[in-house]
Amino acid sequence: MKTTFSYKDIWSIAFPIILGSIAQNIVNITDTAFLGHYGQVELAASAIAGVFYFAFFMIGYGFAVGTQIIVARREGEQRQAEIGRYIDNAIYFLLIFALVLFLILKFAAPFFLKSSISSPAIYAKTIEFLNYRAYGLFFAFMNISFGAFYIGTANTKVITWSNIIMAGVNIFLAYIMIFGNFGFTRLGIKGAAIANTLSEAVATLFFIIYTIKKGVPLKKYSLFKFTPPSKEHLQRLFKISSPIMLQFLVSFSAWVTFFMMVEKMGEQALAVSNIVRSIYIVLMIPIWGFGASASTLVSNLLGQKKPGEVMPVIFKTVRMCLLFVTLPVILTFIMPEFIISIYTNNPVLSALSLNPLYIVNIVLLPISFAFILFLGVSGTGKTLVSFVIETSVIILYLTYVFFMIQVLHTRIEFVWASEWVYAVSLALFSFLYLKCGKWKTSEV
Repeated sequence: MKTTFSYKDIWSIAFPIILGSIAQNIVNITDTAFLGHYGQVELAASAIAGVFYFAFFMIGYGFAVGTQIIVARREGEQRQAEIGRYIDNAIYFLLIFALVLFLILKFAAPFFLKSSISSPAIYAKTIEFLNYRAYGLFFAFMNISFGAFYIGTANTKVITWSNIIMAGVNIFLAYIMIFGNFGFTRLGIKGAAIANTLSEAVATLFFIIYTIKKGVPLKKYSLFKFTPPSKEHLQRLFKISSPIMLQFLVSFSAWVTFFMMVEKMGEQALAVSNIVRSIYIVLMIPIWGFGASASTLVSNLLGQKKPGEVMPVIFKTVRMCLLFVTLPVILTFIMPEFIISIYTNNPVLSALSLNPLYIVNIVLLPISFAFILFLGVSGTGKTLVSFVIETSVIILYLTYVFFMIQVLHTRIEFVWASEWVYAVSLALFSFLYLKCGKWKTSEV
C-alpha cells in the first residue's frame, strides 16, 4: 500500500532526534564515566539519584508528549494557528508543576530515600546530588515544551542543536567541577549535579533565541502570545497527557524500585547496574528517535483522516529501526571490555558488568519492535490504553525482579534479564491493541 509518508520522511524526523539524543546521552555518559573514575560510592549513588530525578522529570515529559500528539494532530488538520495556544498553556502548567516537584525533591525525597537506602554513604551522596539537581527541573521542563512543538511539527533539527550545545557545556563543566580542574574546587558528585543544571539552562536560552530569531513559528503558529491560561486548551491537554504522565510515573518508578532492590545486593551490584544502565540507554538512542517519529506520524495521519496508513507507517519505522540498531549490537559484542572501560578502571566491576551487558545488548532487537508499536498506540491519542498497557507490563517486570532478588538471590545478570520480560510483553500487548483497530476514529 502506498503511504503518505515514505522512509525518507520517517528518517527526516528520526535522524535529528537520534543525533540530539546522542548529544544528550553524552551528559549521562560523562557523569557515569567521570564518577566511575572518581569513586565507587559516588558511582553507586549517582545510579539512584539519577534515576530518582529522571522519574520526576519523566512525569513532566509525559505532559509534553501529550502536547506533542495534539500539535501533530493540528498540523495534520492544517489548523496551525491553534498550536501556539497549546504550547503556551503547556508552558504555564509545566513551570508550575516544576515548582511542585522541586519542593518534593528538596524536602520530601530525603525522608523517603533514608528509609529505602541501606548504605549511609550512598544515601549522603544521593541527597547531595539531588539538592543541586532539583533546580534543573525548571529548565528541563521549558526544554521539553519547545521539544513538543518542534517534534509535533516535524521540525526536529533544532532539537539536535540544543542537545549538542547542552552536551558540550556539560562535558566542560563536569570535567572542571567533579575533579577540580582549571583551579576549580573538587566537588565530586555535587559538581556533576551543578554541571547538569547549568547545561540545561544554556539549552533553554538557545531555544528561546532560536525561536524568536527564526520568526516563522511565531507568526504561523501564533507562538508566545502568552494570553491568560485557557480552560479549554488545558482540559484537552490534560485529557491526552494525564494518562501518559501516569504511565511515565509508573514506568520510571519501576526503575527507581529496580535500583532500590539492587541496592540491597550491595554497592558493587549497584555500581555494575549503573554502568549497564548508562550503556543500555545509549544503545537505545535509535529506538527513541524512531519511536518519536512513529508517534508523530501516526497522529498526523489520523489528523488527515488516513487511519488505513497507520500500520504500514509503523512497520516501515520498525524495519528502519531494526536496521540501525543492529550495528551497535554487533559492535557491543565485539568490544564489550573497551566500552565498559569508559566507565570504570576497576577490574572487578568490569568483569561483573560483562554478562549483564550481553543480556541487554541482545534485548535491543525485540525492544525496538516493542517501543515503536507502543509509541504508535500513544500516537493514536488513546493514551489511557497506553497507560493500561504500560502498567500491566511493569507489574510483570517488577514481579520478575523481586523473584530474582528476594526469592532466588541470584546474580545481577539474571536480574537484568527482566528487560526481556518487559520487551516481549510490551510488544505483545501493543500489537494486539493496534490490530483490533478501535483507535481509528479517536479524537484529539
